[in-house]
Parts: sequence; structure tokens; C-alpha cells
Amino acid sequence: MTRNHSPKSLAVLLRARMHPDPVSPAPPPPAPTAAAAPDPDPSAPPAAAAVRHWLHASVSSSASTALDRFSDGYRSLDRPGRREILRSLAADYDVPRARVRDLMRQYLSAAAAGGEEEEEEHPEAGGGGGSASAMYRMERGLREALRPKYAGFLEAMNAQPGGLKLLAVIRADLLALLGEENLPALRALDGYLKEKLVTWLSPAALTLHQITWDDPASLLEKIVAYEVCDQLTCFDLAAVHPIRNLIDLKRRLGVGRRCFGYFHPAIPGEPLIFIEVALLKDTAASIQEVLWDDPPTPESEARCALFYSISSTQPGLSGINLGKFLLKRVIEMLRRDMPSVQIFATLSPIPGFMQWLLAKLASQIKLAEAESQDGSLLEGTSSTFRESILFPEEERMIHDAVEHAGGKSGIKLLQDILKSSQWVKSDKLSSALKSPLMRLCARYLAREKKRGKALDAVANFHLQNGAMIERINWMADQSEKGIQQSGGIMVNYMYRLENIEEYALSYLGTGLAHTSSNLLQYIESRAAVIEVLGKVNLVGTCVVSKLSPGVFLQALLYSLEHRVALVAFSQDDCYTTFDDNPLVDFFLVYHEPKVSNRLSIMVLKFTHI
Repeated sequence: MTRNHSPKSLAVLLRARMHPDPVSPAPPPPAPTAAAAPDPDPSAPPAAAAVRHWLHASVSSSASTALDRFSDGYRSLDRPGRREILRSLAADYDVPRARVRDLMRQYLSAAAAGGEEEEEEHPEAGGGGGSASAMYRMERGLREALRPKYAGFLEAMNAQPGGLKLLAVIRADLLALLGEENLPALRALDGYLKEKLVTWLSPAALTLHQITWDDPASLLEKIVAYEVCDQLTCFDLAAVHPIRNLIDLKRRLGVGRRCFGYFHPAIPGEPLIFIEVALLKDTAASIQEVLWDDPPTPESEARCALFYSISSTQPGLSGINLGKFLLKRVIEMLRRDMPSVQIFATLSPIPGFMQWLLAKLASQIKLAEAESQDGSLLEGTSSTFRESILFPEEERMIHDAVEHAGGKSGIKLLQDILKSSQWVKSDKLSSALKSPLMRLCARYLAREKKRGKALDAVANFHLQNGAMIERINWMADQSEKGIQQSGGIMVNYMYRLENIEEYALSYLGTGLAHTSSNLLQYIESRAAVIEVLGKVNLVGTCVVSKLSPGVFLQALLYSLEHRVALVAFSQDDCYTTFDDNPLVDFFLVYHEPKVSNRLSIMVLKFTHI
């Protein structure tokens, strides 16, 4: 049987199979040879010295010819050649510090002479003339001197045809170089270039376009190529299951699916970032529901828009949050075109969870071993850094699921199990690990921080965009990568339209990760505090104090949800929701013993909990 393909199908299929590199990386260096070097070929790529010459000419004059020659020369260089140019650009065309020092001395001398005070006492109309004019001139000169010499070159290159794409390539090379040579001059160049790219790529300069099967074959080819290359900034299920063939591509652009991209006029026919959306009846709990629902949900029955892939096509735009603006624009467009869709959510991986958990287990095992070997420790004491990662019931279930425990502790057994992904093939092990992994994953997402923000990069992306952590899903991604990264757990982030701005501002200001009540059931502190309250006979007892158990439970839930410390005093004991030194100090200094049948509850809010 002969298959008939349309010209577009053949073009997309053939070019996608070639897997062109869309970011134009540096070509590999030529292989060494023992033969004598031939005479220079005029058509051969220029050496780094020639490109450095055109760089100097471009910085000096910003002439189009020099910029074009530099652009062509830089693209043709291998990796060492490009790095030589970047070092020269950062060091040789930096801020002229000698001139800055001279201007600063002049400025400070003028200020010390009292010119500034005299001008304040005798202001001149229009602010012209006199010492004030001299001060303004010096300040203007200082501003100009503090501007690096490469600033004009970067701005002129951005105005050149193809210049913005080249600047993205330059920054990608710069980021790679910074990974090996973290020099101040290179960091300064990267910071300045990033600031300019943020300005040039503002949402006002970008165009939102829905990508369909009717788009040019060259554009569809790039969509396939970028997913194969896995150039990602946020979350991407397609990285686990990339587009494999025309049928898969057509499906992702067909019924029940949407694909939107941000385009810039300086880089025509190539999205800077694109997002894939699945239209479903409800929020999906596994990748199977998203990628392999056959037939797809009829669009008339769709109530949920699930964002399942965001792909950045330019590594040089790393750290520039185009995804935030793309998400908001897509939500607005879907609300306008499909009023029946009321749920906007994601199904996202948790790439750092297993790495964090294994590191946590290793540190606790080392602390336990050190304490057992240190004879100077008193019996019953423990290190300040020790914590109970597993609850007694969880530890017991793990021991029961392992055939030969060999006297190992629960955390040691858990570490051994998680080092391999084979545990998912055992129903007994999977059942034993579900409770601790789900609980610890909820803690990782909602509580673990780095510089006040979520430790997980994907969580940080969505939380700063105004999402809330809605639900975690067991065995949602059973691929090898999914098991290794997160134990197969995936998370739904929910974008509630009425709360997006509030949640984003709250997270950016305080680091508070908004979570649903569904997630709170897994968080470790909740179970721990319920256990603590049980010790003082609050749970399940009708008359313990003047307050009912329902009031205590409401206070507990409020404490956990809003990160407000709940403090309970019973005789000489003090129970708190969170471990925090100010609470300990408060108890030691101010607490007075209470009678056994009375309980004082105080809710104290600390800025650092």
C-alpha cells in the first residue's frame, strides 16, 4: 500500500528527523592534524583575532558594516574562539574606572566647597547657571562614565537585522562560560545584557499566536525540534514523551488541544516560548490522562484548561520570565473563547524532590551514627540538627515490607530502597512508601525554602506567578525519569483568577506558599501537632478546659495554613506548632506553671517562622 503525504507533511517529517539545532551553537573545534598547514583560504571562517578586530570597530563606531562582519565572524567561531571574544568584550570594554574616579573627585570637591548648600539657599529660576549647573553637568558626566563601553555595541546590535537572535546566542555562550569562570567582569556583562533583553522583550513587543496545523511547515518543524532538544525553563511533560511523529504532532494541535507561542518581530517565524494546553473535563492526575486520552474530551464538555508543557526555545533568555506573561495572556484568551472553561491548572513534575530527600536521609544517618559513637553525649540527648523524618507507623510499615532488614533503621532502609527505581515494581514496597513520600513531598513543596522562596524551581515559577499548590498525585509519572526525580509524584498548581495577584504579591513579599486543604493533610507538622495535642488530652475529650476541642482544631488548622505559631501551655510543658527559638525563649522567660485542668492558648505571630 502506498502512503500519500501532503507537501507540508513531508517537509515537517523530513526536517524534523534531521533534528537541526535551533540555537546555533558553536561549531566543534577542528580535529588536529600533523600535516603542514595549507595556505589561508579567503573563504575560510575568520580567526578570533579578526573577529576581535570587528568587535573593536563595532564598539568604536557602531557602523552597520562592522556589526555585520562581527556577527558573521562570531557565528563561525568554535567554542574556544567565542569564549576569547566574550572575555575581551567583558574586560576590555567595561566601565572606564579611571575616568569615573576623576569625575568622583571633582564632584566631591565641588560638594565640599559648599556649592550645593549655596544653591539650596539661593535657588535660581529654571535651575540654570551657577554651581547648580556645574553639579548637574558632573552628575550627567558620572552617569555616562558609569555606562560600560559595550552598552552602545549591544544596543546597536539589537537594532541590526538578526541582531536580537545573535545577542541571545551570545548570552547562552556567556552563561556556559560563567559556569566555569565566575569572574566579576563576566557577571557584570551578563547582568547588563540580561537587563537590556528584559527591556527589549517586554510583553508590549511580543505577539501571541495560536500555533495550528495550518501554520508553515518551517514553524511546525521548529516546534518538533525544540521539544527534541528539550530546551526547558519551567515544566514539560513532553520532555518525557516528546513529539515522535506526524500523528503525535497533529494530535497536539488538534481537537481538545491548544498551542500558543510568543513571537518577536526581530525573530520571525520562531517562537521564543510556547505552551501546550489540554482541554479536559477535570484536572488530570497523571500524564496518561493528558497524553494518551483517546478519544480526546469533546471541547464542548471541557471545563479545565491544563497547561502541560512550557518550552523555552532560547537558552540565552534564561532568567527572563516570559512564561509568566504567556500564561496570563493564554488564560485571558481561553476565558474569552471558551467561557465554559473555569479551571486553569498544571500537571507539573517535581524535579528536585528525590535529590533533596536523599540528601536529607544521608545527613540524618550520619548524625545518628556520630551520636551513637560519641560517648560524651548523655543518654537520651540528641543533636540540635536531628529530626524524625519517619513517623513510627511509617517506619514499621517499611520494616514489614523489606524481607531482610538486617537491623537497619527505617531511614537507612528508605535510603537503600530509593537509590534504585526498582521499588515501583513491588506492590508491597510501593504501598509502604506512599505515606512517607507523599507527606515529605508536600513538605518539600510548601515548606522547604532557598533565600525565602520555594526550593523547587518549578514550584517557585508557579508560586511567583500567583498559583497555589492544589494537589499532589501518587504515581502520576511512572517513567524512569519521573521515578528518579520525584518517586513518580506530580503536582497540580491551580490558578484561581480572583486570587492570582494576591497570591503572587504575598509570595514575593513573604515567601508564603498558598496551599489547598487537600495538600495540608500531608504536611508533617499537622500530624505532629495533632499528636502533641493528644498528649494533653485535647483531641477526643469534651471537657479539658473552658474551650471546646472544635475551637482547638480550628486554631490548629489556621496555624498550619497561615504559618502562625500555636502555643499551648500545660503545667510545666510547652507545646508549639513550629520549632522556633523565639518560642523557646518566650517559654523560658515568661511561662508560669498552670494547674493541670487548665490550658492557656496564645497565638503568636513571628516574622521568621
